[in-house]
Amino acid sequence: MGLIDTLARVDADLAAGRVPMARQRLRGLVTSFPQDLLLRRRLGEVYRLFGEPAQAGRWMYLEVDRDPSETSAFEERYSTPLQRMRALAWRAPESLANTAFAAQQLAAVRKASSDYVGRPVDWSTIPLDRDDAPEDERSSFADGLAGAGVILMVLGFFAIWGVGFIAFVRWLWR
Repeated sequence: MGLIDTLARVDADLAAGRVPMARQRLRGLVTSFPQDLLLRRRLGEVYRLFGEPAQAGRWMYLEVDRDPSETSAFEERYSTPLQRMRALAWRAPESLANTAFAAQQLAAVRKASSDYVGRPVDWSTIPLDRDDAPEDERSSFADGLAGAGVILMVLGFFAIWGVGFIAFVRWLWR
């Protein structure tokens, strides 16, 4: 499905009150066309309808007429320059931005990120944190829980297999 068709579906979704579906379609478009400021603006407007000011601020961050409270909510949620850089999901030099304001914002975020890590950073290779380590310990905790779940499943499989094998052997020796 092309850009025009998807935007028509977004409009139909919004007209029908299907805001989550419109948001999902726009997220896919922004992923496919990260330098399209119009798509970012539309996604920000949908998040505003959805009642999520931090996400609205995220996608309106490159707009000169952005809402200061949404921008503050975005900057509060993504508190480090690297978090903001990743959240903006820009994947090209800031010179490709369609407006001078967007290019200025992108350059400021990239410079702050470079200062934060102590070395140059660009939009194509954003480090996870100062030491290239995961910055969100919750993801490490979630990874640990997932690993524990896998271990429990494997142990459960072997326990069931063992009980079945013992029952089979007892049946043979009767």
